[in-house]
Amino acid sequence: MNTALTQGTALITGASSGIGATYADRLAKRGFDLLLVARDHARLEALATELRSKTSARVEVLKADLTQPADLAAVERRLRGDASITLLVNNAGVASSSLLAEADLGEVDRLIQLNIVALTHLASAAAAGFLDRGHGAIVNIASVVPMIPERFNAVYTASKAYVLSLTQSLNAEIGEKGIQIQAVLPGATRTEIWERAGMDVNALPPEMVMDVNEMVDAALVGFDQQEGVTIPSLANAADWDAFVNARLALGPNLSLRHAAARYNIQTLEPASVNVSKVEKVNA
Repeated sequence: MNTALTQGTALITGASSGIGATYADRLAKRGFDLLLVARDHARLEALATELRSKTSARVEVLKADLTQPADLAAVERRLRGDASITLLVNNAGVASSSLLAEADLGEVDRLIQLNIVALTHLASAAAAGFLDRGHGAIVNIASVVPMIPERFNAVYTASKAYVLSLTQSLNAEIGEKGIQIQAVLPGATRTEIWERAGMDVNALPPEMVMDVNEMVDAALVGFDQQEGVTIPSLANAADWDAFVNARLALGPNLSLRHAAARYNIQTLEPASVNVSKVEKVNA
């Protein structure tokens, strides 16, 4: 669907393929102009050419390796200073299949830099720009793996748990100030990330793997419905609500003066202070 209207510009990271490229297609059809960010300039240009031919979107390409400080800083500046940007899709990320004890720590550092550091910098820059302008939206692509961390790679799982936590905290900070915040938690989705991580997505049961188009379409419906957290494959939203409520129920007992009775720790009262003696010493 072509449209002469624009909803502003969507900046999408990791836009050259997979989830990012699919978001680009859907958002262009929704009337957004696009700023596509990725390392692969040739693929970005090919996608931009295709989208310009199919939609009325203005599409700009920005080649950037978000693990490099100078490239990351350039994207941050655009988010802070470009008033046309109304949406950030924080999608760029990598996966890992290595056990932590056996991992190449250089690769671990790169994963942390991209999945955590870059995402945080861009979310911060977008939040600052959107607050100045009074509107905007941030979509952070996380994963379902933090829900069952025992079954997945430690570093990748921890990085996506960070994304989820950051998004929830950011929503508490600015969600009532005109900024929409969404975390998307895909399950296994058929994209290139598997091959790049040395894993075979076809080794999974077919019923567990979602097509990327369906995943993004569901995420966008969740966005339209103002969901703070969207799990595309979750049949009953009440299950997520129950999970959140169970977590919040821990609140009254998470930080108390004394340890729980079940630890059989002798209660220690703070030592009393003789004020008169202290005053004499200070005198």
